[in-house]
Amino acid sequence: MRNGRMLQPSRVKHTKVHKGRLKERTSRGAELSFGTFGLKSEESSWLKSNQIESARRVMARFVQRGGKIWVRVFPDKPRTAKSSEVGMGGGRGALSHFVVPVEAGRVVFEIDGLSEDQAREALRLAAHKLPIKTRIVKRY
Repeated sequence: MRNGRMLQPSRVKHTKVHKGRLKERTSRGAELSFGTFGLKSEESSWLKSNQIESARRVMARFVQRGGKIWVRVFPDKPRTAKSSEVGMGGGRGALSHFVVPVEAGRVVFEIDGLSEDQAREALRLAAHKLPIKTRIVKRY
C-alpha cells in the first residue's frame, strides 16, 4: 500500500506458524460498522494480501475521491513456500506472503458516500478480484 508494498505487518514475532483450521461461519465482523454498503464473504478461505490490495485498488479507482472505503480484514498470518525445484525434506520454506483467514459471514470491505448504483458497481468489481463467493449487503 505505502511505497508499493502490500498489506503486511511491520514486524512479526513468529515467522512460521501452524496452518490452523478455517471455521464454517462466524458472527465476528458480520455487521456493517462504518459504511452504508459492504461486501460479505459467503464462504471460508484464506485471502492473500495482494488479492485484498487488488480489490481495494479497483474500488478506489472506480469511486475517484467520491466515497470512503474501509478494509475490514488485515493479513497477519505468515505463509511459507519452498522454491519449485527443491526436493522433499530440508525443513520448512522461507516466508513467502501473508494471508488472512476469512470465515463465511465476515464483512471484508465497506463503502460509503456514493449512490446505491455506484456502490454496488464498485463492490462488484472488487468481488471479481477475490477467490471467494461474496454478497453485497446494505445497512437498513
